[in-house]
Amino acid sequence: MKRFLALAISAVAVLAFIGVAGAHWGEGRGRGWGPGMMGGRMGYSAPCPGAGGTAAEITEEKAKELAQQYADKYLAGFKVERVLPFTGMRHTRYTIELKNPQGEVRTLHINPFGAVIPFGGPFGRR
Repeated sequence: MKRFLALAISAVAVLAFIGVAGAHWGEGRGRGWGPGMMGGRMGYSAPCPGAGGTAAEITEEKAKELAQQYADKYLAGFKVERVLPFTGMRHTRYTIELKNPQGEVRTLHINPFGAVIPFGGPFGRR
């Protein structure tokens, strides 16, 4: 019985040591848990574009205009064919389909704040 009790106490001591060491790992360097967590700034979060509602969402017409400007610059001959709005995470985003005279289609995504993101690769959808 004494042997089992000694083994159990040793196991608990080792686990406690591992827990304390893990809690302080990376202290002051921004890694791990403890005072160094989040780079020493407890509760700090990085600024997010549009967080707090300070930036105004773009309209469907503005999204269409941004997509056409992108197409004029990077996709010669493509014109906006469809604007498809959808809502996600409290904001309206837009999927824009562009088409050229040969019938090739390209898709762009426009986020609520006007960033144009090409979707897919250089291969057209027929």
